[in-house]
Amino acid sequence: MLHEWATVVDWRQGVATLRCEQRSGCSGCRSSSSCGTRVLSKLGPSGIHELKIEHDDPLIPGQRVALAIPESSLLVSALLVYTVPLLGILLFSSLFYLWLDTDLAAIGGAALGGLAGFITARFYANRLATKPAMRPAIVRVALPGVNVDEESA
Repeated sequence: MLHEWATVVDWRQGVATLRCEQRSGCSGCRSSSSCGTRVLSKLGPSGIHELKIEHDDPLIPGQRVALAIPESSLLVSALLVYTVPLLGILLFSSLFYLWLDTDLAAIGGAALGGLAGFITARFYANRLATKPAMRPAIVRVALPGVNVDEESA
């Protein structure tokens, strides 16, 4: 299990809304001011994510909680996101090339295969998200107003 700290945004009827901030792996590096990876990570979408998790005990907005994230869910997610679209691209591109025998057909097949791969990955990701073993869980709640050490999750 991987552990990460999150901040409570809201708690209503047993469902906590949490905000997690994505931390860059190179944020503490001495060369971070001139690092190309850090520049690229700033160009992408915001590193703040909100998620809803069932939790029976009442939580106060601003309170910090530790989440346990199953490693298997990360591995399956990575497999879905990267492998399924890639397989779709390779399969459709090859089939279209063999069927029509032109490079343009292979390019069209690759585009169609990538789209089919993303749709397939999204379908299975939604199905896997309903399984309790794949969802993060709150394992520790910090007292309100107490600073927590991010590394001690």
